[in-house]
Amino acid sequence: MTLLPYLEANRIEAGCDEVGRGCLAGPVVAAAVILPVDYHNPWIQDSKKLSKHTREELIQEIKGAALGWAVAEASVAEIDRINILQASFLAMERAIQQLPKAPEHLLIDGNRWKSSLPYSYTCVIKGDGKFASIAAASILAKVYRDDLMEQLAEDFPHYGWEKNAGYPTKKHREGIQSHGSCSWHRKSFQLLSPQLSLGLE
Repeated sequence: MTLLPYLEANRIEAGCDEVGRGCLAGPVVAAAVILPVDYHNPWIQDSKKLSKHTREELIQEIKGAALGWAVAEASVAEIDRINILQASFLAMERAIQQLPKAPEHLLIDGNRWKSSLPYSYTCVIKGDGKFASIAAASILAKVYRDDLMEQLAEDFPHYGWEKNAGYPTKKHREGIQSHGSCSWHRKSFQLLSPQLSLGLE
């Protein structure tokens, strides 16, 4: 499926997406990408549908072709303080603010957006499967976050982050049950399933 290059041709549009909302550990990461209106790459699509190798190959291609790109985080402490939805908005806002060129319109992946930024926007449900700029942002954010969680896994080897990126897999939750949580875990999340929690009583 060919993704759309823009919503409206005669303006600077930034596609925005985040990754890591459903994770038990690590920051939520967002990216913003401005692509040329005539840019086309059939490989760029929803990052979840691409192999790790393909995503990594596309990174330099996207960065080289983009008129502007940026990646930003909201920390575990911020997630626990303001909740994951607000932290996702915060990470996207930070990415947009770091763009070297100011956008005229935002294409936001998802069904809602809250920000103090002075830009018009359009929320696009499953936007990473519809617009190339949102898909490119999803790829940048996912590769950045996956790399970060692989690095953290070297210091915290019990949770399998190098493979699960902090998502609530069986190995991750068994690691929490056996070794407890660490500073990278989101304390506002249910780290253990009820079944495993019962075993800790």
